[in-house]
Amino acid sequence: MHNLRKVRTIRNMGTVHHIGRGATRSRVETIVDTIVARIERGAIRPGERLPSIRGASEQFGASKNTIVDAYDRLVASGQIESKPGSGFYVSMHRPKRAETIEPAKIEAVDSVWLLREQLEKRYEVRVGDGRPPAAWMEGSEVGPYLRPVNRPGQRNLPESYGSPYGLLPLRQRIAGLLAERSIGAEPTQVLLTQGANDALDMIVRQYVEPGDPVLVDSPGYYPLFGKLRLAKARLIGVRRTADGPDPDDLAAKAASSGARMFFTQSLAHNPTGCSITLPVAYRLLRTATEHNLRIVDSDPFADVLPNTSPRLAALDQLDRVIYVGTFAKTLSASLRSGYIAANADTVARLADLKMITRANSSGYIEQIIYDLITSGRYRGHLKRLTGRIEAATRQANDTLSRLGLPVFGQPRGGFYMWCELPGHIDDTQLSRIAAERSILLAPGSAFNPDAMPARPAMRVNIAHVGDPRFASFMAEHQTP
Repeated sequence: MHNLRKVRTIRNMGTVHHIGRGATRSRVETIVDTIVARIERGAIRPGERLPSIRGASEQFGASKNTIVDAYDRLVASGQIESKPGSGFYVSMHRPKRAETIEPAKIEAVDSVWLLREQLEKRYEVRVGDGRPPAAWMEGSEVGPYLRPVNRPGQRNLPESYGSPYGLLPLRQRIAGLLAERSIGAEPTQVLLTQGANDALDMIVRQYVEPGDPVLVDSPGYYPLFGKLRLAKARLIGVRRTADGPDPDDLAAKAASSGARMFFTQSLAHNPTGCSITLPVAYRLLRTATEHNLRIVDSDPFADVLPNTSPRLAALDQLDRVIYVGTFAKTLSASLRSGYIAANADTVARLADLKMITRANSSGYIEQIIYDLITSGRYRGHLKRLTGRIEAATRQANDTLSRLGLPVFGQPRGGFYMWCELPGHIDDTQLSRIAAERSILLAPGSAFNPDAMPARPAMRVNIAHVGDPRFASFMAEHQTP
């Protein structure tokens, strides 16, 4: 008997399963699969409360830590949601099953059609395909170097270039995250990109023509200004207040310029760090309707901000709003992956542009991010990151207060603060002097779209304000 493999028992809320010690699936994964199966066959309904950690521990014959890990994975994958002080409930916005690909409909046999079909792979006999089969690449000797380590039972990465929209499971999970932010979107309304900058570049290419007037935040995101200038657009700054873009300024400039596009960052704004209020959000959308404006709203810190934050895309439900997200600010700048959420027609147009200009985004990076999300590791990372941001924000406020540098508004949730400088200071010249001492400053003039004189200011990163060399430098140069 001692030579026989020992067997452990897992109680499946009434059903008993025996899993050998040599099984390939971990105990956590088995519990996760068991609960998902019960949800899918309706044994546990959306909105229904799951057993407590202790109750599930007894039912499954597992430790509390094992149940915590399983519940964390279920929350991360969107199957259940946690309500602090109440417990765990089946999510009302669970991921949907894989989308079905409709039979190919040929509207025009051209380069766009050919490229789409090479990516979508609707045809079984692919004589006209311009790429080698996946088995020649991922299945060759280089495969192990390209492929992240797979968990037991996990399928391999998508073959070849994949859908031009990006990895479907990740788009499904993003759609679930958007639902938690009260933004309704199907996976077909989500287009994966190589980060937020790539998303903005595609939107500019698609909708901005040379000479077009384009409205932007002032101060605002300077890399965006570079893209618009490259497109030969005419930039018009909309004054940014502590509560978001000034609705009156937006209305006046939309009326006088005839602009049809407004690029903004509602929450944890770069560079001020401030967020829009609900009354301002309503007024902006009313102005957009009155002046036929399309709003492009970037939300790079969404994953560390409350889901209840006022979002233009939630109020508008992706009618006029194009919503841009990214993992660069909350996961890694090296994993260049982001997304666009918009109405289906807009996403389809941008998907065609993506095929022509980029072929596709990185399926490998998208698979890595999907694995991080569904394993629960990303959720754990966000908890730690949120704590770090809160602590750094408090410390930065204290440091800047001691230096006599007033902070604009009440920034929270992001990495940035906006400090106004004494009137006698030239922020550009100050940055040059700082650079000679190996101190990098971000002068306010860089964030000014109009190249018009503005009060001297600088953007500071909360993570680096506490460096004593910065404090010493600023103390030296504040007095005339």
